Amino acid sequence: MQVYKKILVTMDCSPVDDTIIEHISALALQNKAEVFLIHVVHSHTLDQDRALHKQAEASLQLQCELLQERGVRSHIIIRSGEPEEEIVKEIEGNDYNLVAMATHGHTFIGDMLYGSVSQTLKHSISTPLLLIKAPR
Repeated sequence: MQVYKKILVTMDCSPVDDTIIEHISALALQNKAEVFLIHVVHSHTLDQDRALHKQAEASLQLQCELLQERGVRSHIIIRSGEPEEEIVKEIEGNDYNLVAMATHGHTFIGDMLYGSVSQTLKHSISTPLLLIKAPR
């Protein structure tokens, strides 16, 4: 049986994050794993980047505290840039045992437009990838 000790969780600072946290907190406790929450700010201006960075930090801090209250060691990672590229760089530069993310359950067209992060990860990393479909 695979034991996960270091889990990277992609977050988009939306209500969908609650879904992934529910699943990952149980998995992390069962495996005594450390969880790293990552959000990539994708903005077009420096002012927008600063504002989105603050929002992301507040959102991830709440999720991190929730995990810690449940007994899960957790950390926050916030990057700026293209989400796909930054997440792949984070995975390649560290020894994660599992990458987890929630999917939005888009239609085929929505998957083409919005599913690029999960598609990129699926095709470019060797680390196991857990996709959890969020309720609509």
